[in-house]
Parts: sequence; C-alpha cells; structure tokens
Amino acid sequence: MEPGSAAAGKPGLLKNVFIRCFLFGVLIVLCRFAYVVTVTGESCELGNFCFFSLPENLNFVIAKTGGAAIAVKNDAVPSRSAGSSKPDLYTSKDWIQAVHFYSAVFQDLMSQGFLSRKAKSLCVETPSGHDVYALRESGVKDAVGVFKKALRPLVIPGEAHRLPFADNSFDFVFSGGGRLDKSPKPADFAAEIVRTLKPEGFAVVHVGARDTYSFHSFIELFNCSKLVTSRDIDGFNSSMPKIREMVLRKECGGGGEIEGLGHRIENPGGSVGAKCSVPEHKMELVRKAEPLIEIEPLKPWITLKKNIQNVKYLPTMADISFKKRYAYVDVGARSYGSSIGSWFKKQYPKQNKSFEVFAIEADKTFHDQYKLKKGVTLLPYAAWVRNETLSFEINSDPGEKVKEKGRGMGRIQPATAANGGFNREVDQIQGFDFANWLKKTFSEKDFVVMKMDVEGTEFDLIPRLFETGAICLIDEIFLECHYNRWQRCCPGERSSKYEKSYGQCLDLFASLRQSGVLVHQWW
Repeated sequence: MEPGSAAAGKPGLLKNVFIRCFLFGVLIVLCRFAYVVTVTGESCELGNFCFFSLPENLNFVIAKTGGAAIAVKNDAVPSRSAGSSKPDLYTSKDWIQAVHFYSAVFQDLMSQGFLSRKAKSLCVETPSGHDVYALRESGVKDAVGVFKKALRPLVIPGEAHRLPFADNSFDFVFSGGGRLDKSPKPADFAAEIVRTLKPEGFAVVHVGARDTYSFHSFIELFNCSKLVTSRDIDGFNSSMPKIREMVLRKECGGGGEIEGLGHRIENPGGSVGAKCSVPEHKMELVRKAEPLIEIEPLKPWITLKKNIQNVKYLPTMADISFKKRYAYVDVGARSYGSSIGSWFKKQYPKQNKSFEVFAIEADKTFHDQYKLKKGVTLLPYAAWVRNETLSFEINSDPGEKVKEKGRGMGRIQPATAANGGFNREVDQIQGFDFANWLKKTFSEKDFVVMKMDVEGTEFDLIPRLFETGAICLIDEIFLECHYNRWQRCCPGERSSKYEKSYGQCLDLFASLRQSGVLVHQWW
C-alpha cells in the first residue's frame, strides 16, 4: 500500500467511529425518552428530556366559585405544549370542578380534626391528581398520589393493591371516586391503606354503595381499624351522584364486634352456636326475602320450579363489592348442566364479579365432564358430618329402569329395607366433614353462595353447620328439602323414599331465616 493512501484512510476510519458513537448515543437518548414518556408515564420534563420547555413563570388560573382564583404554577402542574390540539387537562371544566369538590371535602375534614396541614398524605388510585392538588391548595404540602400511570409531579406510578411505600408512612390516606368499589382486589386495596397508614392516622374512603350490607362488608375489610364516622354527600358529576364518606382510624391491637350490630345464632335443635354471630344487616336481608311456600304443593315439581322466579337474590338487594373472594358451592352438583351451567352461570346476578365454583359430587358418573370445565373445582366426595367411608345408594322412582349408573339420585343413607319398589345400586364412597372444609376454605370476608341438594342429608348437615359456626360463612343458601311428597307417577300416593314431612321442611327453612340465614326454597 502506498504511504499516501494509508494516511488518507486513517481520518476516514476515525470519522466512521465518531459517527457510530454519536448515533449510538442518540439511540440511547431516544430509548430513554420513549421509556420515560410512554412506559412509566412520567412527564417529559423528568431528567430534562423535553425538546422544549415552558417558561418557569407560566401560571394557570383556575377561577373559584366565589370569584377568587387559584394560581397553578408551572412547577406544580405540568401543561401540554402550546401547539397541542387537545384541551389542557388542568384547565378543563371537569378538572376544576373536581378540585373545588375535594377542596371542600378536605376543609370539612380539617375542621373535624381528621386532617392537618402538617399531615404526610397519600391519595390512592387518582388518575388525574385533582385530590392531590386540592390537598396542596388546602395547605397540605406533603401530599402525593398513586396510579398505575404516573402524572408528575402530582401522581407517581404504583398500584393500590401494592403501594410503593414502607409501613406506617402516612398520617392521612384518601381514596375517592369509588375506586375501592371498582377494584378487582378490594381486600388487598384496603390492606395496603392500613399498612401504609401510621398508628392513630386517618383513612378516608369515598364509596358509591350505601346499603347496610355493603357498609358492614366495607368495615370488615379494614383490619386494625375503627370506623370513626360516616356521612352521605352529593357527588360532583353524574358518574357518582351520591357518595358515602367513611372515616377510619388505625388502631392496632384492638378489635371485636361493633356493639349492637349482631346477635348469636341458634341451632334449629336449640343449642347456641358459640362460634359466630349473625349481624343485624343480614337479618334485614332476610326480612326482605320472598315468603316461604307455607301450604304443601300438590305438584311440587311444578310449584317449586316456578318459585325460583320469585326469589329475591342477595345481589339484587345489596352491593357485594367489598368482599375478598366470591364463591359458589354446589353441594350435590350432579352434572355440570344440572345447576351450575343452566342456572348459576346464566341467572344468578353476580354484579360483574368473578366467582370460583366448587362442585361437590360423589357420583363418579359425572366426574369426567368436570375435567373439561375451566374455573370449576370438583370435590369427588359426599358432603357429610365427618370424614368416613359411606354407602352411596343410587335409586330411581318405581317403574323407572336405571339405564345407566348414576342417572338416579344418590343418597348416602341407604334404605334399611327394599320397600316401595325402588331400583337400587350401592357403592362405597368417601364422605368428608363439609362444615370443617368450609371453615378451612373461606372466611367471613368472602362472599359464599351455596346450593344444597343432598337427598335428605340436609337434616344432618344443616345442624352441623350451626354447631360448628360454619353457617356464618355462607351468605345465601338455595336448599332443596326432601320429604315424602306426592308422586308424579302415582296420583294420591306419597313417596316412601323420605321420612320427613313438608311441615318438617318448612320448620327447617323457618328456623334458618329466624337465625338470620338468607335461605330460598330450591326445587
């Protein structure tokens, strides 16, 4: 190679290296800018990644209703660029209206001693930060908001069920806009508020639900806390016209039932259930329930089936938002289409909640079909009063040939004699302590609906639920009571399959309701 060409090639190599380094640096800057703005939701001003910036002395003026004004400095509330075609969020009518509303709320809380200007404060689930800004305008300077997408400098990124703060961080925590009502994890939402609140600190939550049932469900979510006061106020827009404001104080180490809100339940047999009590708000729902059919129907297979149209479901009488879990327990489920698919999935009002489904069915004929059903947990045993091996009888009405095992109704108390002309097949199955399973699986913070169709075993299982206190874990029961009813095949003749009378079934339903259990007659 010529000496001159070597000298000429060296500057070109350095130029290429310089250009590549420059492009690599630009790429890093652009990636960082995209991450800050689009992923974390931060303002482009964070870390000086804006291509231009607004003048520091630029203010936004929000007129108050009384003629005064709120001056919003540029360093307090970020603004869109002057060339943006979208209206500025922070000068919009809705945002100003919200700021006025929350300012009035916080002024009231200050006058009652629940909030001070020195309080370190947090607003949970605040997408626009108007409550944070209202706090700062009220003199609470150390205030910040949390939402999944940040809006600096008012709101930082975070989720309500996993707040990015240490324990006992705040003197005051606020959640507005009915965010707790809408949360898919209300128990975690409430737990995080309590965790981050300092002892003796105050939490204020605005909810849309105002019925007595939801009121008590709400209180049960907040461990280590005491309800100080509540009030109903008018909202500031049509999305939430009525608001219930709840004020709680964190009091670790305390607890116990609120006086005057509950009473002990009694076993239909007369003994007192010492394990739990049914509060008055559940008694209120029982009083609103549809009346029991007091006169024995001549054609129960028609009358009781039609009665399902008269049922007043609990979710039609109360808001069920403030529960940790939602579950449907089908005791004596038989096939998936028997009641889970045909009734619960299609007809039961769920208020847009996702329910776990538990199918308890001892008859192995139906087990395979549950393997294909998502969201359904099969318990292939017989619900009983203890864990033991049982005889499981498959039978059918007189004159009906059992074509396939399992198509008849299964009973875990076989007849002592082959009377009545019933066709029978008997298996050995495993029974389990149903009441004990309920207590291990659910808590009183869960919403549990139960359907029970156990071919006469209800007269053993229901007293056991009272005895153990497991009855208090069930919010609503659909119970088929089996008795010596009139037979469809043979007019004027009663079935000898069951010993109980309709009057005894009616007594069982009445005793459940008198004890505060919302029970319906199932067919």
